[in-house]
Parts: sequence; C-alpha cells; structure tokens
Amino acid sequence: MEEKKFDPYQFIGFILIAVILTWMLYRNGPADEEVTTESSNTEQIVPQSMNTVATPIQNDSLIQQQKVAAYGDLGSLFAAADQSIVSLETEQMTLELNPKGGQISKLTLNAYQNYEDAPLPLISDGNTDFNIQLNTLDGRVLNTCEMYFTPTTTDGADVIQVEMKASLNAQQYISFLYSFPKEGHLFSFSIKTVGMRTLLNTTAAPVLSWKTDVFRNSRSIDYENRYTEFTFGYEDDRVDYLSLSGNDEETRQDIRWISYRQHFFSAILIPEQSIAEAKITSADRSGEESLEEKYTKSFATNYALNTGGDLNANLKFYYGPTDYKALKQLEGDLETSIPMGWGIFGWINRMIFLPLFEFLSSFLSYGIAIIVMTIIVRLAMSPVTYKSYVSQIKMKVLRPDIEVINNKYKDDAVKRQQETMSLYSRAGANPMSGCVPALLQLPVFYALFSFFPVAFVLRDKSFLWADDLSSYDSVLDLGFTIPFYGDHISLFPILASVAIFFYTRMTTGQQPMPQQPGMPNMKIIIYLMPLMMLFFFNNYASGLSLYYFVSNLLTIFLMLVIKNYIIDDTKIHAKIEENKKKPKKAGGFSARLQKAMEEAEKQKKAGKGRKK
Repeated sequence: MEEKKFDPYQFIGFILIAVILTWMLYRNGPADEEVTTESSNTEQIVPQSMNTVATPIQNDSLIQQQKVAAYGDLGSLFAAADQSIVSLETEQMTLELNPKGGQISKLTLNAYQNYEDAPLPLISDGNTDFNIQLNTLDGRVLNTCEMYFTPTTTDGADVIQVEMKASLNAQQYISFLYSFPKEGHLFSFSIKTVGMRTLLNTTAAPVLSWKTDVFRNSRSIDYENRYTEFTFGYEDDRVDYLSLSGNDEETRQDIRWISYRQHFFSAILIPEQSIAEAKITSADRSGEESLEEKYTKSFATNYALNTGGDLNANLKFYYGPTDYKALKQLEGDLETSIPMGWGIFGWINRMIFLPLFEFLSSFLSYGIAIIVMTIIVRLAMSPVTYKSYVSQIKMKVLRPDIEVINNKYKDDAVKRQQETMSLYSRAGANPMSGCVPALLQLPVFYALFSFFPVAFVLRDKSFLWADDLSSYDSVLDLGFTIPFYGDHISLFPILASVAIFFYTRMTTGQQPMPQQPGMPNMKIIIYLMPLMMLFFFNNYASGLSLYYFVSNLLTIFLMLVIKNYIIDDTKIHAKIEENKKKPKKAGGFSARLQKAMEEAEKQKKAGKGRKK
C-alpha cells in the first residue's frame, strides 16, 4: 500500500479554506469526510524535532451541528475546533494524530518498504479505528471517535508526549495520553475521564473497540495471508489463534495481549491488567475483488474497561516487525505470537536453528548462511542417511529371492508374506529399517518448514536471482494464472523438484516395489512428489525452496559417497548369503507378524474343513 504523496489539490484547498465561499461549500458537502492539507507556511508551536505540520480540520457541517445540539450539555465534546493534525517522528516511526477521535491516523515504519518499494504504513487511509464507548446517566451513548480533542505536545529528553483532551471545561474532560519513546516500537497509551461522574453512568463499563484492516505488504498476497493471523495470549502462558481462513469470532477470557500479526509486521495491544472478557473477530479479505487486493484480513477487538468511577486505563501498543529477537526483548511472551512450530518443532527452532542462523548470518550473506546451515544439518543427519542407504542395499540384494517367493506363492497371500518375513529374518534384514531414518528426519524437516517463512531477517534480502528470500523468486511472469500454481515461474522450486526427482530415482531403485492386486503403483506415487513440490512451493519463500534444493543435492552427494567409498555391495551380499544359510529365529516385530500370519492360516484351513 503506497503512502499518500503530496497532492496539489490539497495545497489549493488550503488557500481556498481561508475564503468564506469555500467554507460554505465544505459545509454543505459530505458530512463525515475530513480534508487534510499540508502547508509549509503554517506550523504548530512545538519543538522542531517533531516536524509538526499544521493541517486545518474541516467542520462536520450540518450533521455535526445536529450532533452538538442533540447532546445538549455534552455537545461541546463534538464541536469541531480549529485544531491541527499533530505530526511527529521518532527513530523508528513517523506518526500523525488526528484531533477528531484523538487517535493515530497514520503510522509508518521508517526503516521498511512494501513490495512496491513504497513507505510501509501500518496505519493509514482510515484502515484503523480506535474508540471508547461511554454511557451517560440519561441513557445516551458517547463515542470518542466522534469527539474533537485538543492536542498538547511535550518533547522530553527520551519521550515525546501528546495529550488529547475533549473538554467540557477545565474540570471536566476526557484525556488520551500518548508517550512515544524516541527509540523503539513500543509506546504507552492512557485513557482517563476527569470530573465526569455527574454525567456518565459509571455502572455501565466503557467499551474499548480496536479495529484494523491489514494492509498487503508482499508480492504474493496468498502466501502472506497464510501468516497473517489474529493471535492472543491468555491465562498465564498460553497462546491461541483465530482461524487462518474464512471468518472467525470468539469470546475469550483472561487475555494478556492481543496481536494483529501481518506476517512480518505486527500491531500488539498490551493492557496493564488482563482483559476479563473480550469479543475478538477475524475476517479474510484477500478474495474481495473490489478491494483490488489492498487488504489481507480484518481484525477487531471489543472489551469492557474496568472502572469504579472515573475511567483510568493504561495500555501499551507495539507497532513494528514480527521479529523473534525484537519481541523477546520486551516484557511478556510476545515472541510466542510467532508460529515457530508446536511442541518439539518449535523447541528445535528456538533452541537450535534460530541461534545457528543468527550466528551464520552475522558474518555471511543470508543466502550463503542458508546454504551453510543446510550443510551443517545434512552432515549432522548423515548417520541417519547411512542407515537408510544400508537398508536399501540389503533390500536390493534380496530382490531376486523375493521375486521367486512372489511367483511361487502368487495365489496364496498369507503364505507369501510368511516366506518373505522368514527370508528377512534369516538374512538379517528389516524392511522397516529404511522407514525409521526417514521418520527421524521429520522433526527437522517440519521445524525448518516452519522456520524459514517466519524468519524476519530474510525480508528484502537478495540472493542470486531472488530479490527477496522471504518471497517467491519469479524469473518469468506468465501473464495468466495457472490453478494451484500461480501467474509466474519460480526457479528455486524447479531446482528443488529436479533434485527430489533424482533422489527418488536413487532410493526407489534400491528396493523392490511389488505391485499388489488392487493397489496403485507405488513408484508412480513417489514420482508425484517432485511435481507436488513444484506446484506447492511456487508461491512460497525462495529461502525455503533454496534450503530444500541444497538439502536434496547434498543428500544425493552423500548417498553417492556412501555407495562408492564407504559401502561394499559385494560384502553386504556375501554377508546376507551367509546369514541365509544359518537358521535364525525371528524376533521382535518379525516374530509377532509371522506368528499372526500362521494363526490366520490355521483359522483359514479350519474354516475350509468345517465347510466340507
């Protein structure tokens, strides 16, 4: 989403606002629109470091006047004053605060750009709405988003404070106090009412409402949407999520923090005290054509503020990168909002892969760091690869004997299985031994599958032809969309698929794949894996595809080294032949399986005898 650039019509509008005719035209125009105009000639009297731009606020014309009249003694809260939008800048953020509603109307992260190389806003163009709903003693409802506040700015040594007041008089007012540190993405926000007990119904708790339409910030909106999620911490240390797809709405209790996670950027609300009960919603917006793929999701939170009289609530907000290291440094467990994987997979990422990658990327480029980490992982898993390959060699040696058994007992499945298991037992081979090493690699596989898509450090980092390792590496735009594939061709997934193809050729060629009646050809199923990889990863992060390409390439290399320099097929064959000559009692799984088949065969013969 592009930040608004200077519009000449805005400058012209500023000049015309001084003319009564223009004021009348605006007075009779759209009721709820705000016209903001920038001027370098008129400045608010605040410290220079804040770069405050005076922007006159348009009166709400007839509807606003009706609202003022309708609220009687409270009408002055809704009367538009000649106030200006407060603009300020810290080391990390550029902000604008609007007197109408007293809320942040623009927040841009200074150090980052979106996929169009435009400034990256988290709040802009009315995508965020913040409101406190108050109840009066005579049954009316007041919304702070409709009120007009008077700003007062204080520029301290380390903090810039902006107080927004919607006042009836000097003793009765509603106050929003923002405290922005000059460094960092976390700022404080307090809400309080002063002298309003005689007007407000203190038995009806004020309701805080926070809504955000999440901007699209990546090239692949579908991929970004997979990691854009409403996340919240509750109870002591638990974390939960709303549905990633479609719409979801829940009412939850004891909430410690709420995160509107936008894949690589987050807006997080942290109340001073846990929220007793909140209504939280998430809606998928990426499929709405009318939005022209401007937003990914919409998030909303509504909850009652604790009050026993005058309102006094303290909150904190975090607007910044969804970076594990940055969130870890803050109080609480905000880093758990990042989906690093559940259970052992998350532990592997946090304890092993994250520190390892941070260390490697501290002195290597990020692409090279991925390659080096892949090499380290594959070398660490090489004993597992060795065991798997030895098992494949044994099965290859036994293939002629298995074919003889299959032909001899082709009409007797039970006997065929019995003889096959007996052969495995005598030869000292286990058909399951090749599967066990593969299962041992699954935690590593899934952990890295979870790690790379959420690795913030990869964002905007290029390698070879990939402009961004956190997004897909398009080498050709098709100009049309292929279902389940996309509108472009990514090269790293193609290379990874080719490597998987040759790896499957090597592994399946080592062991027999008998065709069972009524069963699909297993070799065809295995060869589908490269094709599935090609389609599935075309829109995924190129850093992840780079890892799988290098990983499979290294696995092929290790298997060739093991085959040609470590394992002697002739010795293994001779050992198996020697074992086959020695009677060996089946043990463990093989014994239990063989016994079960023998019992089944006996029951089968007994059943035939009774029929006769």
